Amino acid sequence: MKELKVTELYKTFGDKTLFDRISFLIHEKDRIGLIGVNGTGKSSLLSILAGKDSGDGDISAIEKASDYRIGYLAQEQNFAEGTLVLDAVFQGNNPLMQTVRNYEKALLELSNENNGENQQRFTLAEEAMNKQEAWTADSEAKAILNKLGITTLDKTIGELSGGQVKRVALAQVLIDAPDLLLLDEPTNHLDYDAIQWLENYLKNYSGSLLMVTHDRYFLDRVTNRIFELSFGNLYEYQGNYEVYLVEKAERDRIASEQEGKRKQLYKQELAWMRAGAKARTTKQQARINRFEDLKENLHQVKTDEQLEVTIATTRLGKKVLELKQASYTVGDKVILDHFDLLVQTKERLGITGKNGAGKSTLLNILASRLPLDSGIIEIGETVRLAYYTQQNETLDPNKRMIAYLQEAAEEVKQQDGSQISVAEILERFLFPRFMHGTLIGKLSGGEKRRLYLLKLLIQQPNVLLLDEPTNDLDIATLTVLEDYLQEFSGAVITVSHDRYFLDKVAEKLLIFEGNGVITSYFGSIIDYLEQQTPVKEEKIVKVKPQAKERKKKLSYKEQKEWETIEDDIALLESTIDELTEAMNHQGDDFTKLQDLQKEIDQTEQALEEKMTRWEYLSEIMEDQ
Repeated sequence: MKELKVTELYKTFGDKTLFDRISFLIHEKDRIGLIGVNGTGKSSLLSILAGKDSGDGDISAIEKASDYRIGYLAQEQNFAEGTLVLDAVFQGNNPLMQTVRNYEKALLELSNENNGENQQRFTLAEEAMNKQEAWTADSEAKAILNKLGITTLDKTIGELSGGQVKRVALAQVLIDAPDLLLLDEPTNHLDYDAIQWLENYLKNYSGSLLMVTHDRYFLDRVTNRIFELSFGNLYEYQGNYEVYLVEKAERDRIASEQEGKRKQLYKQELAWMRAGAKARTTKQQARINRFEDLKENLHQVKTDEQLEVTIATTRLGKKVLELKQASYTVGDKVILDHFDLLVQTKERLGITGKNGAGKSTLLNILASRLPLDSGIIEIGETVRLAYYTQQNETLDPNKRMIAYLQEAAEEVKQQDGSQISVAEILERFLFPRFMHGTLIGKLSGGEKRRLYLLKLLIQQPNVLLLDEPTNDLDIATLTVLEDYLQEFSGAVITVSHDRYFLDKVAEKLLIFEGNGVITSYFGSIIDYLEQQTPVKEEKIVKVKPQAKERKKKLSYKEQKEWETIEDDIALLESTIDELTEAMNHQGDDFTKLQDLQKEIDQTEQALEEKMTRWEYLSEIMEDQ
C-alpha cells in the first residue's frame, strides 16, 4: 500500500505562519477535501506536496516511496504558448502514457503529411503500442479528453482561452494516473456535464486524492476525509463535507466554551491585581505570573466562525433594469437575439449554461460596459450598481488593507441604521484585526478577491452583478456572502456554475444554450439538471403479496424475551443519555468524540431493533 507521510511541516509567509508543524498521512484510496479561509495556505500545501515549493527547514518532513508519483493541477497553468495540446496532455511521467503520446503524435503527423518518414515513425509507434498493450490506455485517455471538451490536439496552447487551458491541465494530470492527485479548484471552467463526469471519475479513482474546491456539492459527493487549515493548524475529519459541518460545529462550540472560561478567569485575576497584588509578598508571585500568561494568551483560542454581515443598501425604486429586443453579436457568434429581460426590485437571477455562450457578456451589457447592436436598455434612476467581475480592479500592492477600504467609506451603515467602523466590517468578513495593517501585496489571490468584494459591498449598492464569484472565494466567505444576499433588499444577478451557490441565491435561472438561445427556468439548478438527464424508469411487475397468518401465541423463548424487553429498552435509552453527556464534557479530544459518536450510533440502532421487536411481540400479546 502506497502512502505519503508529512511530519512537523513548518512554513511561514512574511509574518504569517501558514503551517505550524502540521503532520498527517495520506492513505491509498483517500479522497481528501482541503478547506480553509483564503490565505491559510491551501494552495501552498498542494505546491509543497507536489515538490514545487518546500517548507521552512528540513525537507525530510515529507516521506514517500521512490516510485510514488504525484500529479498536480495548479490554479495557474504554465504551458509555453507554442506547446501543442497533444504534447501538453501527454507530458506526464507515466511511461505507458508516453507511449500513447508518441503514437498519437505520429498519427497526427501522418494525417497532416503522408510521407515515408512519417509512415516509418507511425509504424514504430504502433509496434510499441502493441508491445506494451497500450490500446486500453489510449482509449481511456481519449475518453477523458472527450468528457473535458478537448477535441483538437493539433492546436497550440496560445490559441486556447484560459478556461480551455485549465481543462487541458486537468486532462494531463488525470491521463497521467499518478498515485496521488493534487487538484486546486478542478471544477473551475467546467460545465455541468463535465463536473458530473469528474465526480464519478474521482470517486472511482484507483489512487489517492487531495483537492481544494469551493463546490460544496462536489466536495460532499467525492470526499471521505476533510482537512481544515486554520491559523497554522490542521484539523482532520473522517467523512464527507456534511460530516465535517457537524463535527466542525461541535469543535467551535467547545472552543467557545474554553474561551469563555478563560475570559472569566482573566476578569477574576484582573480584579485581584487591581486590589494591590503587586505590593504583596513574593509568595504570590506565581499568581501574578499566571495573570501575565492569561493576558498574553487570552485570544489564542481562534475559530473561523462566520459572523453576520448586515450592510445597509440604498433605496431602490420599482424600475431597475430592462432589456427590450436586445441583440448582440461577437464576430459571427450570436449572444443575444431580440432578447427581453425585466429585472425587478427583489430579483434573484442566476445565469448559467455553456461556456463561451455569452453569460459574462450579458453582465457587461447590464453594467453599460458594452453597447447593444440593437434594442434598448433602460436603467432606473435609483439604481446604484456594483459589479464583481472575474478580474479585480488594480490594487496598489503598497497600500494597506484598511486604507484601501477607507477610500470607499470610513464607516459603514448597517440595516438597523447604526454605524460600524471599517475595522469591524473587516473582522466580520473574516479578516482578523491583526491583518488590517497588512500590505495588499502580501495578500494571497483569494484574500485580494475577498477584499475587493468587501469594498463593493460597503459602497451600499442596491443592484449586484456577480460574475463567477465562487471561482476565487473560499467556502467560509461564500457562506457569509450567501447569508448576506438572502437578506439583501435589492436585486442580485449572478453568473455561476456552482450548483450549491445557485441553489442558495437564485430563484430564477437563465440557461445560455449557445447561438442566442436562452431558456428561462423557475426553480433550483439541481431540479433543472435532473430534468435534463431523466432516470430511465424500469418496468415494475406488481406481485400480490400473500397474506401472512398471524401467530396466536408466544413461544416459550418469546415469552421470556417479552418479560425483559421493556427493561432492555430503558437501559439502551439510559446508555444513549450517558454517552451524549460524555460527549458534552469531552473537551477537544476529537478522536474520543468520534468514538463516542460511533457508540451512540450503534446503541441507537440496537434501540430501534428492540422497539421493532417490542411492537411485534405486543401485537401477539393483544390477541391472546
